[in-house]
Amino acid sequence: MTPSAAPAQRGEATRAEAFARWVEPEVEVLLRVAHTLTGSWSDADDVVQDTLVRAWGAVDRFDGRHPRAWLLTILRRTHLNSLRRGRPDLVEDDVLARHRPAFGAAHASSPEQVVDDRAFDADVAEAVGSLGEQFRRAVLLVDVDHLTYDEAAAVLDVPTGTVVSRVSRGRSRLRAALAHRRPRGGSR
Repeated sequence: MTPSAAPAQRGEATRAEAFARWVEPEVEVLLRVAHTLTGSWSDADDVVQDTLVRAWGAVDRFDGRHPRAWLLTILRRTHLNSLRRGRPDLVEDDVLARHRPAFGAAHASSPEQVVDDRAFDADVAEAVGSLGEQFRRAVLLVDVDHLTYDEAAAVLDVPTGTVVSRVSRGRSRLRAALAHRRPRGGSR
């Protein structure tokens, strides 16, 4: 090993350690948030991959404070850039999701349960779809992707109070839209 190669290798090792420490633990969150933003798992994968490439290039300059917020900011900007490029949809994710694996079925549901499950899923999808875009994104980021209000605010590029308000209003609208699904006589 030449003397000039040693610092470069140490730099790559340090970069790899920083990436493993700050970036890798957040990949699942990045995927969930990207799916919420894009509405497609394949597009989410692309946005997260681009985000990880950018994070790799900048991790040696990152101070280590608030890695999730740092990554969500990169993700948001990467998503906005992907919207500007405007790639066409080739295959819908729901087409791929309909194909189930041949093995691993836990138990057979009754025909009534299958119909009720499908109806419930359709009711929830319709209720979420009926929310305005700003309410839907806020609710999905907080309740489905499990981001804090501050993290969701960073993704949406709005104040935290705005996210709190949107989530509250979105939840209220979902409760009203799904009121017919409540068990009779229940307090909730």
